[in-house]
Amino acid sequence: MITIGNYVKAKTVEEAYELNQARNSRIMGGMMWMRLGNARVKTVIDLSDLGLDQIEETDHVFRIGAMCTLRQLEQCEGLKELYGDGIAESVRHIVGVQFRNQATVGGSIYGRYGFSDVLTALLALDTFVELYDGGTIRLSEFVKRKPDKDLLLSVIVRKSKRKFHYESIRRTKTDFPVLTCAVVTGIVNGQESWYFSVGARPMKAALLEKQWEVPKDAAEDVLADFAKQAASEFNYGTNMRGSAEYRQHLAEVLIRRAMSAILAEER
Repeated sequence: MITIGNYVKAKTVEEAYELNQARNSRIMGGMMWMRLGNARVKTVIDLSDLGLDQIEETDHVFRIGAMCTLRQLEQCEGLKELYGDGIAESVRHIVGVQFRNQATVGGSIYGRYGFSDVLTALLALDTFVELYDGGTIRLSEFVKRKPDKDLLLSVIVRKSKRKFHYESIRRTKTDFPVLTCAVVTGIVNGQESWYFSVGARPMKAALLEKQWEVPKDAAEDVLADFAKQAASEFNYGTNMRGSAEYRQHLAEVLIRRAMSAILAEER
């Protein structure tokens, strides 16, 4: 059980940042995972009055506020139009609609949880995070940083003509994933590039980029070779949900499925 001493609804981003610098303060998102822990927190900081709960679309980016819920992400028509059902697929297995109506994008990304479907999906896209003190940096760089007391304001997805597909494996429908996988492809600087994000390894998601020219009519055995090569470049671990060897096998299968689905769309 979590025990909270003080609750503060921040009036400005600056106030929230200053309050969060105290050693025993925490930012409150949807409180879906935090409340399940055992901790004594002196001050919990609520960001719900700071206007961070909207998805703004411009000509070039989607700006997803840190307090946006996973349900908002799931239902965003702009993201669906650009990337198909991939984003919605990445969150639809997360417990249920009631849970997704409360869990926040900021909490999912800032926590850098190993089991995070959201982190796996957004990492494969051209994604940045906006930090109060640290500025705007690539999500792939943010993932590698050690946790600190900075404040995540938004997640920024740059628009691009890329194909996106998401896959995951769970032992039961709403369980934590055994493995998550997002695959994205597009032309970058005149060259075909493939991006592979694999999470729940059980470590947090990692990103791999390959400049591969994959024929649109590639046979399944050819795709299996590409998938095996990509999967071999990730590290895997063992826990109660599966062994490292099993996860690597799953990664090969999910990457192949995702590549096959993307190429089928392009034919």
